This record gives sequence, structure tokens and C-alpha cells, in this order.
Amino acid sequence: MELNNKKAFFEYFFEARYLAGLVLTGTEIKSLREGKASFNDAYCFFHKGELFVKSLYISEYSFGTYTNHNPVRDRKLLLNKRELAKLEAKTREKGNSIIPLRLFINENGLAKLEIGLGRGKKNFDKRNTIKERETERNIKRKYGL
Repeated sequence: MELNNKKAFFEYFFEARYLAGLVLTGTEIKSLREGKASFNDAYCFFHKGELFVKSLYISEYSFGTYTNHNPVRDRKLLLNKRELAKLEAKTREKGNSIIPLRLFINENGLAKLEIGLGRGKKNFDKRNTIKERETERNIKRKYGL
């Protein structure tokens, strides 16, 4: 199971990427294993020195009972203190934000979230991205690469 945030690569330039663990409840990990999650407009924020992800949608577990989870609750991310301090300092700079890029379950069965420290693209940057993608597609189509 792996989910990618394709929209994020169109909207942001990424300086650095980090791998973070997620604090989840039992029904959340079961829903993730079924692949029922979405990055709608997810972003990360700091609260009292800890990093959280907001608006990450993990649908309710179909066989869950009264113990089912809230689908869009804030979830804590697990990183080293050094990485947290570096990220918090960078996000205080104007224009930087932390965006979830990829959600997956590793070989040990743990849910991991790849986050990126990004700076938003301007409209002309987005047009250049579209142009590069189309020229690459045309080259592949023409030469059969």
C-alpha cells in the first residue's frame, strides 16, 4: 500500500525530505492497509514543539465498532529532536511549509509518512513544469522511449 501526493510536486519546490512515523489507532492502521486514505489538503504544523499532520483523511474501518476513529483528526508525527528543531526553524522563514508527500507501510508493518520542506511555486513556475512535462511526453512518444 502506497499513496503519493502528486499535487504537491506541482505546487511546491522541495528543499529536503524526511521520513516520519505516524501515531495511529488500531482501526486507522487497518484502514491504511486496505488503502483507504487521501491527502486532500493535508499539511503539517508545529504545536508545543511537536509535529502534527492535519487534514490527512483515513476513512473509517468497515468492520470497526464503537471504537472507530475520527477520519480527519490531527495525527502526531515521530521524528528526531534534531530534525524537529531544524524543521521548526525553517518553517518560521517566510514561504516555507511542510507537506506530506507519500504515505506507505514499510516492510516491518509500520505506517510511514514522507514529508517535504517546500516553498510554493508561482504561476510562471507551474507553467514551466507543465511545459517540461509535455515536451518529455512528446519525446517519449516520438522516439518510443
